[in-house]
Amino acid sequence: MKIDIDDIKFWMDAIRNSKDRYRTLESFWGGQLQSKTWLVDHLSKLHIMNADIVIFGGWNGVLSALLFNSGLGIKKITSVDIDPACEEIANTMNKRYEMSGKFKAVTADMCTYEYESTPDIIINTSCEHITSAQHKQWFKNIPGGPLVAMQSNNYTELEEHINCSKSLASFKRSCGLKDGVKAFELELPKYTRYLVMGYKK
Repeated sequence: MKIDIDDIKFWMDAIRNSKDRYRTLESFWGGQLQSKTWLVDHLSKLHIMNADIVIFGGWNGVLSALLFNSGLGIKKITSVDIDPACEEIANTMNKRYEMSGKFKAVTADMCTYEYESTPDIIINTSCEHITSAQHKQWFKNIPGGPLVAMQSNNYTELEEHINCSKSLASFKRSCGLKDGVKAFELELPKYTRYLVMGYKK
C-alpha cells in the first residue's frame, strides 16, 4: 500500500487540531494499523470496484484513509461512530475525499443508523465494544445484498471491550452471516484479531 503524501499532511492536521491528541494518536498504534491494513488486504482480494462503503466504529477515520489509499476503487465512504469527538477528526483525516464528496463522518448510534441507500460493503470494526443485544439490533437493520465484514478480538483487558470472543469459531457463530463465510485470524503481540466476511442470511 502506497500512502499519498497529501493525505499524511491531513493526518498530521487531525492530530495537531485534536482536543485529545493522545487519544487520536491511539488510532496509529501498531496493533490498530496492523488490524486495519489486514482488513484492507482481504477486501482488496475480492476485487470489488467503485464501492460504496459504510464503516461502523469508524473512530477517527484511519481505516477510511487506508481504504482510499488501497487498490480498491472507492465511490464513497461513510464513517459512523457514536462518539461526537470523532466526526471532526475523521473529516480532517480524510479531508481531500471529504471535499470531493467521497467521504463523510457521521455521529450516530450504529443500532439506530438509517441507511441513505444500500451500500456495497458494510464494515463493523467494533464488535467487541457492543453487547450481543446491540449487535443483533445493528445486524437486523442491515439491508440485504452488501458484503458484511466484522472484526473482533480476544483482548479482555480493556474495560470498554465488553463482548470479546474466545476464538475465531465462536466469533463466526455470533455474527449471523450465511454458512460458508470467510473467516480469518491475525496473531498480534497482545491479542488475536478476528475477521469474518459474508452476506446476511
